[in-house]
Amino acid sequence: MKKTALYDKHVSLGAKIVPFAGFDMPVQYSGVTEEHFAVREKAGLFDVSHMGQFFIEGEGSKDLLQYVTTNNVDALENGKAQYSCLPNENGGIVDDLIVYKMDDNKYFVVVNASNIDKDWDHISKYNTFGAKMTNASDEMSLLAIQGPKATEILQKLTETNLSEIPYYHFTVGTVSGVNNVIISNTGYTGSGGFEIYFRNNDAEKLWDEILKAGESEGMIPCGLASRDTLRLEKGFCLYGMDIDDTTSPIEAGLGWITKFDKDFLSKDIFARQKEEGITRKLVGFELQDKGVPRHDYPVVDAEGNVIGKVTSGTQSPMKKIGLGIAYVDKPHFKLGSEIFIQVRNKNIPAQVVKMPFV
Repeated sequence: MKKTALYDKHVSLGAKIVPFAGFDMPVQYSGVTEEHFAVREKAGLFDVSHMGQFFIEGEGSKDLLQYVTTNNVDALENGKAQYSCLPNENGGIVDDLIVYKMDDNKYFVVVNASNIDKDWDHISKYNTFGAKMTNASDEMSLLAIQGPKATEILQKLTETNLSEIPYYHFTVGTVSGVNNVIISNTGYTGSGGFEIYFRNNDAEKLWDEILKAGESEGMIPCGLASRDTLRLEKGFCLYGMDIDDTTSPIEAGLGWITKFDKDFLSKDIFARQKEEGITRKLVGFELQDKGVPRHDYPVVDAEGNVIGKVTSGTQSPMKKIGLGIAYVDKPHFKLGSEIFIQVRNKNIPAQVVKMPFV
């Protein structure tokens, strides 16, 4: 198993360590619920250095990214980021990712940890545009400072005016004396905050400085478990659970990042799905009775016929009910539809609801 540059810090803080995407990662410190509410109400600090980072630059960089991603890279200006996905040749999703435009002909791409090699090979396969590609994943660390107090905390450590960085924009600045830090107004919790990218050798210093700066605001270190409950309450997809090589962005509700004013892989498949309609759709649901939905639990109709499956589920810390995301067959995916989740051979009634849940 790989380790991030902060592994020893996590162990010293008493974190529970689990294998995740080929890394030994902290799943929790003080407890999932406490960490969840810290991020919703104050601030939390996450080590997400397992994520992958590629630099794609040169004359053909934009053309390459236009072809291998669904979103329109033309919409990016310097200092702006874009959520997108890599479609495969069969109308599925290789990965979801964020594309940062660093400069003219220079892009920074952040991918999921479990897909680093897969994504690299996929993008390389279509690099007939002469773009220079650099895999910086092993050299870089990533910290997520998330929550309503996150901006206030990080502002103590940088002269960069964070209030001037809009959502899904970024700049390169200095944090706690560390230069060339990518400071990005992004995150996976839905509670606001920043993500910062920097070289591994500065990881321990920045981790300590940020925790110290956030102490008076109630910031605590947080693990992958609370990151999952936080993203689920906001209806954010997780690769390998809610989207994968067999699901299309149209089915997954990602039509908003699928732009048809350009040429890209599987464009014809997605255009046909949009025009003709889809037979299944990723929807949010809330249980109407006690129970906790989990990945792969069957979704059934009133007669007990299987009409889908749960991709992500949890007991919501905020709403204190079981909720989740599932692929559901037509016509049961309409808002307000009654469906049933099979939990330990018991069919628990649920309702299809609009996301986010909170």
